[in-house]
Amino acid sequence: MRLSGTLFWRQAGFALCLLVLGLPLASWGQAPQKTVQAGRVVIKLAPAYVATAPSALPALQAALRHLAAEPLQRKFPHSTPPPTDLPGAVDLALVYEVRIPVNIPVEEACRQLQKTGVVEYAEPLYYYPPLLQTSDPLADSTRAGGQYHLKNIRAYRAWDVTQGDTAITIAIVDGGTRLTHEDLASQVQRNRRDLPDGLDNDQDGYVDNYTGWDFADNDNDPVREANSVHGILVAGCAAAATNNAKGIAGVGYRCRFLPLKIYSSTRTGSFGGYEAIVYAADHGCQIINLSWGAPGGFSRFEQDVIKYAAINHDAVIIAAAGNTGADLDFYPASYEHVVSVATLTPSDERSTNATFSRRVDLSAPGTQILTTFGNTDTDYIAVGGSSFAAPLVAGAAGLVRTRFPRYNAAQVAAQLRRTTDNIDALPGNAAYAGRIGSGRLNALRAVTEANQHSARIIGRTYSPARRSYAPGDTLRLTVQVQNLLQPLSNLAVTVTSLSPYVLVRQGSFAVGPLVTLEQRANSTAPFRLTVAAGTPLNTKAVLRYRLQDAATGYQEDQYETVLLNPDYVVLNAGNLALTLTSRGNIGYDGLGSDAGEGVSYRQGPPLLAEGGLLIATSATRVSDNVRNERRGADTDFWTLTRAQLRAQPLRADQEANSLFQDSLPSLTRGRTVGVRVRQHAYAWAAAPHHNYVILEYRLTNLTADTLKPLHVGLFMDWDLPGEASRNVVAWDGARRLQYLFDPAAPRLYTGVQHLAGGQPSAYAINNQAPASSPVYLANGFSSAEKFMTLSSGTQQAQLTTETDASQVTGAVLPPLAPADSALVAFAVLAAPTLTQLETAAAAAATRYQQVLPVRPVRSAGLMVYPNPTNRFAQLILPQVPATVEVFSVVGQLLSSQLVTAPQAQLDLRACPAGLYIVRVQTQNQHYSVRVEKQ
Repeated sequence: MRLSGTLFWRQAGFALCLLVLGLPLASWGQAPQKTVQAGRVVIKLAPAYVATAPSALPALQAALRHLAAEPLQRKFPHSTPPPTDLPGAVDLALVYEVRIPVNIPVEEACRQLQKTGVVEYAEPLYYYPPLLQTSDPLADSTRAGGQYHLKNIRAYRAWDVTQGDTAITIAIVDGGTRLTHEDLASQVQRNRRDLPDGLDNDQDGYVDNYTGWDFADNDNDPVREANSVHGILVAGCAAAATNNAKGIAGVGYRCRFLPLKIYSSTRTGSFGGYEAIVYAADHGCQIINLSWGAPGGFSRFEQDVIKYAAINHDAVIIAAAGNTGADLDFYPASYEHVVSVATLTPSDERSTNATFSRRVDLSAPGTQILTTFGNTDTDYIAVGGSSFAAPLVAGAAGLVRTRFPRYNAAQVAAQLRRTTDNIDALPGNAAYAGRIGSGRLNALRAVTEANQHSARIIGRTYSPARRSYAPGDTLRLTVQVQNLLQPLSNLAVTVTSLSPYVLVRQGSFAVGPLVTLEQRANSTAPFRLTVAAGTPLNTKAVLRYRLQDAATGYQEDQYETVLLNPDYVVLNAGNLALTLTSRGNIGYDGLGSDAGEGVSYRQGPPLLAEGGLLIATSATRVSDNVRNERRGADTDFWTLTRAQLRAQPLRADQEANSLFQDSLPSLTRGRTVGVRVRQHAYAWAAAPHHNYVILEYRLTNLTADTLKPLHVGLFMDWDLPGEASRNVVAWDGARRLQYLFDPAAPRLYTGVQHLAGGQPSAYAINNQAPASSPVYLANGFSSAEKFMTLSSGTQQAQLTTETDASQVTGAVLPPLAPADSALVAFAVLAAPTLTQLETAAAAAATRYQQVLPVRPVRSAGLMVYPNPTNRFAQLILPQVPATVEVFSVVGQLLSSQLVTAPQAQLDLRACPAGLYIVRVQTQNQHYSVRVEKQ
């Protein structure tokens, strides 16, 4: 069926459009960035608390009081419960929004809430910009009929088969609309159950939501915000009135659109993209278009919202892949259950500014797209960008849902992917094959080819389950496959590595026959993969799943990315698993980073929010890579040799090392220290050494001056399970051990012990201290505060009041001359009881002296005689005062005494026959010697 009306471009008002938009043409192509919204945090309660009101969770309430948060509100109070028989469905009733004062850092609030132990996640809420990019306005004069893209995607022929249906609604989650535009007015999906009368007639929680909703300003007016027509442009592409003898034609033909405004018209509003997605799903929108986004990290909250719409409510979600011109993940387009759409030119070649990646599903025209403008009721404009490629696919999805009403959302997406025209061979696309999706949208094929085949990998499980894998690792990969379209006779899945750094040892899965929507997994014979030796740092390896059925001729590829050889190591030989980065951070590569596997005990929950090495000589001369007072992190250390596990450890079950340094103070105006650090780590599997990891640092002075004083320590912000604000910090001076626990429910003890190098120091930090406190972590961690925690000795080593706490355990070293080196060592420990923690500390001290390098006794002037002995042993000391300690061979401290004379006597009469370790600690050195009692 052909259009009876004439397509045309009305130029009235075009000369004014660039002034109204207020943006120079060149600026529209810049890659957008998502930003954190101040004063807002979203949390999801752990599934165990599904039947528990937040008010009945003391740990959560304590954290909310500390943050001066407003009363907790359900993020989606009108969301529907998940079907019990629907795998992967999401329960949004567990999601709450936390409103906090805007002066409290959002990242700090997330950390406090995560520490309660009752939330699955605590995350910021982000603002995502729209993806707008104009093209040359004069280019329209060269295009017959104005809308070239309708020919390219075969829309005219598709409309001969189906014109969509007014019962199909496409949610335009964007910047609002113009309700009176000649090509949009008749296309708005109106809620006739809630006529505008000031009442919530349909009792859905929204008053007078007759023509949509404004989620940015929380009102019922979805009309566009000032100086923005983005939502109008997008709506025209997908759903402009067709065959009305006016303006343009929307791909969806008869399909309606629901305007959901997500950008604020007021100073008090906020971005409402994900709230609008839930509303669209709850209100029956079969298709949801998202022409906005940004590069950036994965958000579990955002993925939950996507799953709620796609799985719980069977909505097809279409999103713009972005205008970055780069190979990267772009969100929300890169989330699971989203059809990601990249941009093409009129010649079907990739637009130079189009994002490309293995996560792109298909491409569509996105340059010189003629659509509704919206400054008046009769204006149109040619625009470009993935914002306008995505709604073409959304309109086509409306046609497919009309033509195949029994298809679920996943099947509609599969039909769109499988009926594209392959364009990989075009000159502008050859270099991007596999990264611009399956091809260019073909609406005709999508609504006519009912015999398509498509299977999909819908689940993956790695064993061991890690965020990344190191050279030499062998892993097993179990996949869940589902057939989405026509029955398959003998499906086979083959996994191939597109990276030379992943070796596939077993990559075949004979799935066999599958009827429509049937699933099967290779649980009995998982794929086996090995990470190659010599894999470069932070390699992202791509795995290709090839799904084939020889009987039907079906073949389709799917891709996945695996992180290899990250810039950290995990020491997990014993009960304590500890991530150590190449630059001295512990747990993660900074607060809020997902680079790292944290610190955990017996594969339990994460125990540490942030940890790292601190080195200082004054309040202004501090080097570290931990948080600062500027809502960021210091980056003083840089890698010389990355952290790696030794293939053949010599002195422990696991050994790791790295080399890093800071800058010379002459290059940083005296802000840094000027040292090179050789970092070693040791871990053991057997008791009593399985509850600690030893960290050793050898510092070399790179400056021309003697470093004095020189302070070194570990900052550890613990997150113990349970009540975050109910911890205390204790100091055991005899063992030089500073540890933290919950006295009301002491399920786990964690801490740091000074093993060697200089005199110990320890400082306990109250994370909930008022702003007047010497250390106020709520607004960050300044250099002056870091120096204070390192240089205060042990006077502030304890916190007896229950609170949320951190610790800095360190040492003050003797003056370090130019080019000289000094060594300091610590043990990081965890145990379920204090007795076990003390046993681990004693074992760590003994093991360090026995096994790891120490100063030879022969050259130290230390003498112990007679040896062996049956009662007493005489000591001649090289320096006094000195602390003399006697340990059993399993590391138990038996005695400790302070000696002030150069000669002393050890009384071993009460000790049974056997071998003992005598350790002597002076101001500058430590020595150890074995003594046998007969």
